[in-house]
Amino acid sequence: MKTDNNELDAIFPKGEKGSAEFFTGNAYNIGLVAPDSIYTTAVGNVYFEPGARSNWHTHPAGQILIITDGVGYHQIEGQPVEVIKKGDVVKCPPNVRHWHGASPDVGLQQLYIVPNTEKGIVDWQEAVTDEQYKNE
Repeated sequence: MKTDNNELDAIFPKGEKGSAEFFTGNAYNIGLVAPDSIYTTAVGNVYFEPGARSNWHTHPAGQILIITDGVGYHQIEGQPVEVIKKGDVVKCPPNVRHWHGASPDVGLQQLYIVPNTEKGIVDWQEAVTDEQYKNE
């Protein structure tokens, strides 16, 4: 349930602030399932404050996002920016450049699932420009 000040309902602790090397704005990550040789899956929660977004990146085995609150954007390179919101599930194919983050006015909270971590977890790339974020 939203509060009067547009804050999101916290399901998990906010976690650590993401590096400015990989995020524009304030994004916070907490790992929930560490990758290991048994489950070979990483699971975590990211909270993006309004306007925050990831850099372009890829995952060797892909990524699944489950949006648990808020409103945001997701884009696979070469495709239009998609609006994502609570209840949406997004599949990012293996080795395909993409980014995701919050809308300008409302934050975004998402669970991420990275399978087959023995193949690698993430390859961070350049920042998403303001023009790309605004879909100009």
